[in-house]
Amino acid sequence: MANIFTRMMDSISADLHEMMDEKEQKNPVASLNHYLRQSEQETEKVRKLVERQYRLKEEFSKEYLQARDMAEKRKSQLEVANKAGEAQLLEFAKREFEEYTARAERMEASRNEAEQQLAVLEQKYEDMKHRLKDMKLKRMELMGRENIASAHYRMNTVMSESVDQPYSRFGELENYIQNMEYKVNSSYYKNTFDSKIAQLEKEMENRENVTAPS
Repeated sequence: MANIFTRMMDSISADLHEMMDEKEQKNPVASLNHYLRQSEQETEKVRKLVERQYRLKEEFSKEYLQARDMAEKRKSQLEVANKAGEAQLLEFAKREFEEYTARAERMEASRNEAEQQLAVLEQKYEDMKHRLKDMKLKRMELMGRENIASAHYRMNTVMSESVDQPYSRFGELENYIQNMEYKVNSSYYKNTFDSKIAQLEKEMENRENVTAPS
């Protein structure tokens, strides 16, 4: 049963990757946008890690300085207790001195390690920012190429239609203009013709009235 479930999951995963590959081939800009979002998220995670590592380094430095100061203080107190012959105070100061000294050494080692790790994280963060910037520039380049390719495709499509198809967009527009001109000219001629006939009829009627016997 587990093997069947595993094979089903592998099959679904393979189909998903195939779909993503097809999508990437069909629309590289959209795929690049997807990768950019992922890179931005990862870069933001690294930025937060850098900030956290910096705070840890500062905490280690603070603890180191405190332990060092306390070790020096106990060392001075140890000398005073030794000179005074106070065995009990001497023993306490000695244990405290050893404890703070060991803590200071441990905190110094931790601080140094944190500084090294911080340097590595900062370098990785800078590299990721450069990579992110390069991807954004690549997206601009792809968008420019995609725009030019789309423009050429549309222009070639329109031009091929105007040559190969009698009723292309340009042909349709030209026919529309010709029809409009014909209608305008026809209307003008008709109106002129009607006006001339009406004028002739009026003139003929006037002449008949003049020549008619009274």
